[in-house]
Amino acid sequence: MKKLIFFSLFALALNSSFSQKKIYSTTTGTTFFDAGTGVENISATNKSTTSVFDANTGQIQFKIMNKGFEFWSQLMQDHFNENYMESEKYPKSTFSGNITNISKVNFSKDGTYPVTVKGTLDMHGVKKEIETTGSFKVSGDQVLGTSSFIVALEDYKIIIPGVVKDKLAKTVKINISCNYSLLNK
Repeated sequence: MKKLIFFSLFALALNSSFSQKKIYSTTTGTTFFDAGTGVENISATNKSTTSVFDANTGQIQFKIMNKGFEFWSQLMQDHFNENYMESEKYPKSTFSGNITNISKVNFSKDGTYPVTVKGTLDMHGVKKEIETTGSFKVSGDQVLGTSSFIVALEDYKIIIPGVVKDKLAKTVKINISCNYSLLNK
């Protein structure tokens, strides 16, 4: 009888440890974009990207406040918010999806692991399915997530006026870097 109780408790403890959620988050991720053509430097950085992911299921989400992008020129920043992103009407850009190969990341072993992310990017009022690759660098309870991908402005109904069409690229390269911390230690 004692063996049955011991094995029942062991099985219960084992089951609860496997089902414990491992949630990682950040509020200080960095999103950088480059929309220049070589004629002019059109790039900006946002250092307040928020993101959360579940290490068990692979669900991942990002939120970027559009007015948080900082340009080298205040005029560019104003044009970005007023004319291109229409930040009053569309204050944020979001991504919601899954890390499709989350089972390949060993969160209990330091190292760098390739990841594939698939989901919906909602930007400028347009939702579009995207898929990209990146990496997770595990170091203790910290995870550095990085990714680079390209979006076409016309896919998100962002109109480039003729007067700047040679200065502004039709596609934008986006780099994301997030230092995640484990929420539920």
